[in-house]
Amino acid sequence: MLKIWINGANGRLGKAIQNVANPMEFEILKTDVDELDISDVEAVFSFGEINRPDVIINCAGVTDLEECEGNIQLAFKVNAIGAKNLSVVAKDINAKMVQISTDDVFDGRGSEPYTEFDEARPYTIYGKSKLAGENYVKEFTSRHFIIRSSWVYGEGESFVSRLLQKADDDEIISVVSDQVGSPTSATELAKFVLYIMGTHDYGTYHAACKGECSRYSFAKEILRIANKNAKIKAVPTHEAEAKDIRPEYSVLNNFILDAMGNYEFPHWRDALTEYLKGAE
Repeated sequence: MLKIWINGANGRLGKAIQNVANPMEFEILKTDVDELDISDVEAVFSFGEINRPDVIINCAGVTDLEECEGNIQLAFKVNAIGAKNLSVVAKDINAKMVQISTDDVFDGRGSEPYTEFDEARPYTIYGKSKLAGENYVKEFTSRHFIIRSSWVYGEGESFVSRLLQKADDDEIISVVSDQVGSPTSATELAKFVLYIMGTHDYGTYHAACKGECSRYSFAKEILRIANKNAKIKAVPTHEAEAKDIRPEYSVLNNFILDAMGNYEFPHWRDALTEYLKGAE
């Protein structure tokens, strides 16, 4: 039985991995910030040395854009130094390291889907801190999988849950119309994490559902599938709330996975339909 240690176990991806993992195949060690602060190197080493997992999965992070911009030190402390600490202990105990990253490592000024070979040039503190985390993982352990995904939704608070709540509250919903990405189900991402960590295909991967859409189109599809009659208004990014300001074009091309030919994500509409059916 493979022993996996999930950091950020209470987040949407952490929960999805637990839901997808077969308990007959995996022993799961779960920690979140209340149990273990990954920026505390001594605590990380103590937990790793005592429990000696086969795989360390880092889903933890400060992801709120406003919080990152307002507290730069915290963003780098968790997103970069935390990743470094986990990768160092992974090397020490000979564990595989899975680092969850983001489309925000790109500046969003392109017009073609980003591959793993495109230069990462983040402009938000969140993106910069996550890229620093990627670089630490590369530096400190060779047995790593860096997984970038896009617009991840799932159990807990997300774009999908907030939109549905506003619809239920009969609000007029303003949604950004000039941001384009690849909405990705946490369940589908969790399936990929469990697949790839069982291989020796180390490296950086783009892992997002197929296809692309604007946030406005995504919102309309959510409401259609959920059969919600809500008033929705398209707004440009400069009129959006600060928490909604993301790169304008952040579509990820799963270039390496497609080249390898042994794993394929579903289309984002199919994954969304499946998710909303299960959430009923």
